[in-house]
Amino acid sequence: MTSEEKQLPGVRRWSGIEVRALREAQRMSIRDFAAHLGVSDRMVSKWEAGGGDIHPRPVNQAALDTSLAKAAAEAKARFAVLLRSPVESAPAEHEIVQETAIRHAADGKLMQRVEAGVLLSGADDKPVWLDEYLIDVYPVTNEDYARFLSATSHPAPVHWDGGKVPAGSDNHPVVFVTWHDATAYAAWAGKDLPTGHEWEKAARGPSGRPYPWGDTASPAKCNVRESGPGTTTPVDRYHSGTSPYGVYDLCGNIWEWCRTETEPGRHELKGSAFTSSFTRAAPSAFNDASARMNDDDTGFRCVARQT
Repeated sequence: MTSEEKQLPGVRRWSGIEVRALREAQRMSIRDFAAHLGVSDRMVSKWEAGGGDIHPRPVNQAALDTSLAKAAAEAKARFAVLLRSPVESAPAEHEIVQETAIRHAADGKLMQRVEAGVLLSGADDKPVWLDEYLIDVYPVTNEDYARFLSATSHPAPVHWDGGKVPAGSDNHPVVFVTWHDATAYAAWAGKDLPTGHEWEKAARGPSGRPYPWGDTASPAKCNVRESGPGTTTPVDRYHSGTSPYGVYDLCGNIWEWCRTETEPGRHELKGSAFTSSFTRAAPSAFNDASARMNDDDTGFRCVARQT
């Protein structure tokens, strides 16, 4: 045993996995976290790359203990969730928790399973328990919505000339749909609209990351005003912007209706849109609208719950 170890007998044995979890829980870059601990950013990178096979020196483990002890309650909660979700602590920024999609029997859309557990919700990361559910991988497209219309007497969106999907937009999200239109589609498909909390967990993952793809504010990973073409895009375009569950377009492209009623006649909207600035794209952000509102930047996706 070295003299340094004798001086620090009570230090816990951190590994690179725990170091990364603590950094992500405190939402710091490698550079900021290194400065916070008083080490080089190269050292932090080495720890994280080593994963469970590398352990910092005792003096640095003491610094990590102190950092965790002084962390805010929300950061401690995120740290605990990260350690229960090893895939979230892997070296790559963008990982998929659930890789095998399920095709729904009614409308044929791919869905991903979101496991039961805690969601860190809203700007203050309030812990909320959610039961397991399935969520659509992509927003409902014009092609999906056309199948719904052909099976029902529901009216087409106002911009569909002659009730037909606009040319070249089959794989774009349907827009100009009210909350009532979205609810009608969900009922036809044997599904439901997600609650605001369900939508947010599908976007932020079990660790409550700020954006679907991780911690970095990256407008290029989604269709927003600063980076997009100024109109809707195919729902499978932004591969690098998917969430930990492999779900697309949870930032940008279109605002999405949620089941959650914010006040009589108004419902929550999530995700921002091609018309929105990136500052509104965080999944934790709040927005709502009248259930009768329909616009060129508003659509939806569905969930299925166990009964």
